[in-house]
Amino acid sequence: MTTSGDPGRRRRGSSVVAFLKWLEATPVASGIRNSLFVFPLLESAHVIGLALVLGTIVVIDLRLLGVASRERSFTRMASDILKWTWAAFLLTAATGVLMFMTNAVVYSNNTAFRVKVVLLVLAGLNTLAFELTAARTVQRWDRAPSAPPIAKAVATLSLVLWIAVIFAGRIIGFTTTRAADPAPADINFEDLLGPSAK
Repeated sequence: MTTSGDPGRRRRGSSVVAFLKWLEATPVASGIRNSLFVFPLLESAHVIGLALVLGTIVVIDLRLLGVASRERSFTRMASDILKWTWAAFLLTAATGVLMFMTNAVVYSNNTAFRVKVVLLVLAGLNTLAFELTAARTVQRWDRAPSAPPIAKAVATLSLVLWIAVIFAGRIIGFTTTRAADPAPADINFEDLLGPSAK
């Protein structure tokens, strides 16, 4: 027995798929797919950006936990580091969107990709929880060796979430296939490497 909501749900589902297919058909997505170098370069930049995001966040979280840089002011450290975190995050987001466009339908149906998106949302909510709680009293514990319990809880969850994001991202690479666009014809790898010595 079907419910009255099913037709509307099917229409929304078909419109999402149509949008994803449109993304895949854009000149940008097609250009990336048909290039021998662009996708690997985007993927490399994405990994570098994600490593910078994780690395800078780990430094902040370890300070909150009182494990590292205990003598430094938290606000001073955050001011110095978080600008790099945001720059790296923007790089990661931009390259991630471009890679997603090349194979949007497949990625959207990939469990690891969906898990990664959920983890990123949770990481964002975790950051918001910090801003709404411990960050409001930072002047009280700014120079203390470690942060209040709520900040430590946020830092611990942050580490878990971002490490899980890394794992989910690696799983995506092993559980998806490139879109079905044909590779450029007549690629001669000798031309790429230059003439061989004779």
